[in-house]
Amino acid sequence: DLIQVTATIPQAESFGLAPELLKKSSGEVTAPELVFSHWEVLEEDPFWVPTTEDEREDHGDLTTASDSDALKYIRSVRSRKGLLVDSSKIVVAAEKQRTLSRKK
Repeated sequence: DLIQVTATIPQAESFGLAPELLKKSSGEVTAPELVFSHWEVLEEDPFWVPTTEDEREDHGDLTTASDSDALKYIRSVRSRKGLLVDSSKIVVAAEKQRTLSRKK
């Protein structure tokens, strides 16, 4: 039986979708055909932190600012590209890195 699913998902969450579907279905799902549909701006500031007492009452403590979807997308893209995420450098296989000296 063939089942076709049509859905709209954010592009940032579609990375790794095909391998995950294959793994969860034991290889019975064919590779998904992802087609770009549209884009829209997220209406939240990824770096917003509550500063006044009223904002802290309404939105919680400082930790809730790190839970925004926009900041999660920024962090996932930066980590996927190997860039700095929250001032922590991502190092893969540190024993293989070396500094090349320039010979003049």
